[in-house]
Amino acid sequence: MLVDAHCHLSSSQQEKANLNAILDRARSAGVNGFIAVGTDLADSGAVLAMAKENTNIQASLGVHPHEAKSWNSSTESLLSALLSDPEVRFVGETGLDWHYDLSPRETQETVFRAQIRLARQLGKPLMIHTREAGVDTLRILREEGAEQVGGSIHCFSEDKAFAAQALELGFYLSFSGILTFKKAESVQEVAAWAPEDRILVETDSPYLAPVPYRGKTNEPAYVTYVAEQLAALRGLSFSRVAEITTRNLEALCGWAPSS
Repeated sequence: MLVDAHCHLSSSQQEKANLNAILDRARSAGVNGFIAVGTDLADSGAVLAMAKENTNIQASLGVHPHEAKSWNSSTESLLSALLSDPEVRFVGETGLDWHYDLSPRETQETVFRAQIRLARQLGKPLMIHTREAGVDTLRILREEGAEQVGGSIHCFSEDKAFAAQALELGFYLSFSGILTFKKAESVQEVAAWAPEDRILVETDSPYLAPVPYRGKTNEPAYVTYVAEQLAALRGLSFSRVAEITTRNLEALCGWAPSS
């Protein structure tokens, strides 16, 4: 049994298809658990409603760095209320994105810090997005005491030096379809090296579909290709990777799906 440790099931791209069909295809592929991720207040509300209706979906709610510009005086209290629900296992997707800069960097940092503080208050792990901002991401995590809750470095795309520092802060490394890309040597190096008890697999669907579906719409069923690549890199069986990553998610957030 596999768990997709990060997927966007409420996104506009996924809404064009039937959610039940997406989940059925995943289950047919052996994927029985899903961490569905919210990216702003409205999306987070939709994700939480989905989790309440599906026992094998749990939620990660937050304000993505792209959406940080939407943060206002009431956002923190409204988000905190959503995060208090027991179906919510992570705070985020939060972090920094210096690639697209869709929100001002100062605003991204302010919103990132606020969500780290919420995670600490609620005792829930963080779901971290970082792109071309590794040094600043690690700095803020340290300054805000994020090691108290740890979390997942989702869609890992950094190098071994970043990974080592994230691991020291109590974070897990979550590998996506990027792991299957031919030129992703540094990510593959980390995936082969990382401690067994700190690795996860995800799709980040509907984005970043793995080979052989690269360039197409991603979905949770395709996390099997990520797990296969991780198994090959580590010299393990597919079933062993499924066991390890499911166990690791449970250790991180206190939840494993029913069979």
